[in-house]
Amino acid sequence: MTEPVLIVGATSAIARALSRKLAAAGHDLYLAARDTDELRRLCADLHTRYRVHVAFSVFDIEDTASHDMLLAAVDETLGGLGGIVLASGALGDGARIREDDAMAAHVLAVNFTGPALLLGRCARMLEAKGHGFIIGITSVAGDRGRQSNYTYGAAKGGLALYLQGLRNRLYRAGVHVMTVKPGFVDTAMTYGLPGMFLVASPEDIATDIMRGLKRRRNVLYTPWFWFGIMWIIRHIPERIFKRLSL
Repeated sequence: MTEPVLIVGATSAIARALSRKLAAAGHDLYLAARDTDELRRLCADLHTRYRVHVAFSVFDIEDTASHDMLLAAVDETLGGLGGIVLASGALGDGARIREDDAMAAHVLAVNFTGPALLLGRCARMLEAKGHGFIIGITSVAGDRGRQSNYTYGAAKGGLALYLQGLRNRLYRAGVHVMTVKPGFVDTAMTYGLPGMFLVASPEDIATDIMRGLKRRRNVLYTPWFWFGIMWIIRHIPERIFKRLSL
């Protein structure tokens, strides 16, 4: 049964690619993001290509007062929530963020506080239904704190831990929770960043996510080799790690 899926951060590159695959699989979609024009174009394209019901709302995940309104709109428009893909994110400037508290607050809110509060609401809805799924897109940056992006990494790491708790809570309710940890991806957010290597396309990431959802994976590193890379990084002793320029 292909149930309606809410995609938050729907205009991001990974979410766009994933929305096409979900629509191709027959899921009706509700898209939420901040850019009205991009949402309208994406909705029209998905409906034309795949003949599924696609609706959207302009949505800012930092505005926690609007979370209930979004979920009410999903329920009214598509007849309920079958799954959610949480793809919102903001990287920030790793050097500037050390001096800019407003930027730090924004990065923490978009990557952790807002998503956690929204997912908590979704968890209650799916738990009551007794089935469904939650996909949270975090990052390999959340596996260990590095001087170049520790605010972003801390937020993504916090979200991964929150998802782990939801997975433990919702397992017996029949709701699957999958944590997705992409490595470097070719997106507008990462364009021009130094030190990029083994860069994957959003389409490849979306393919891995769909495969992981089908196989009910708990934690998905994508592409696959990031599991090994991060295993090594996580196991570097702290007395050595703190001396590295990462």
